[in-house]
Amino acid sequence: QVQLVESGGGLVQPGGSLRLSCAASIRFFSLFATAWYRQAPGKERELVADITAGGRTNYADSVKGRFTISRDNAKRTVYLQMNSLKPEDTAIYYCHVQDGWGQGTQVTVSS
Repeated sequence: QVQLVESGGGLVQPGGSLRLSCAASIRFFSLFATAWYRQAPGKERELVADITAGGRTNYADSVKGRFTISRDNAKRTVYLQMNSLKPEDTAIYYCHVQDGWGQGTQVTVSS
């Protein structure tokens, strides 16, 4: 069973930055694609970004140019660097690997 633990969320002003981390307890982590999703109040969960085992990345149009997904296979960790944050980025952010989901970390962008 995959266990994922996210960290790095918090309250930030518009234009600010946050870096989310997701530590995975899964064998052969390097072989799996990983992804970040988010869910805002009253909305469905949506894909923010994903990264393949080979390092190819994909982003939602709403975050292109502002967010960067990366991974450190030695640490079994995936990151989401979020810059130029906007109030509409406010959501709970979830890490996803295989059939596992993290508990989520709250990101609030507000002045």
